[in-house]
Amino acid sequence: MNNDSQPMTEESLQALLETAGAKTMSRSGRNEHYGSPREFSFEVRAIFPNKLALQITARQYNYRDPWETSGRVNDIVDVALLRNNQYCELPKGYPFFQDKDTEEEVDYRLLQEIITAVKNINPKLFTLQELTGDL
Repeated sequence: MNNDSQPMTEESLQALLETAGAKTMSRSGRNEHYGSPREFSFEVRAIFPNKLALQITARQYNYRDPWETSGRVNDIVDVALLRNNQYCELPKGYPFFQDKDTEEEVDYRLLQEIITAVKNINPKLFTLQELTGDL
């Protein structure tokens, strides 16, 4: 298995986000008992103390060869940024969510960077950039 890709599960993402200080909720789109196609494998929502939220959606499982790992895994997810329950972009100066409210095909390493950036943002930065017209 490629060392850059790390399988992500509903439970592992909840643990990652809770460790970062977020409150989380999740739901499964599929499970091992019900395998018909659904829009997503699972979704995890997290809200940080600064009132910014992430919606992480695993769209589909990737199947691996038996010698790589067992069963179905997700190693990429889509991540949306929410502020006041609406999709939004990050203020200028961040490498994510610039001119878009969703980052697609995010691997585990990039997801960790996004979580760190979002949890550390001072919400007053949005107000400042709205006043200056930069947001």
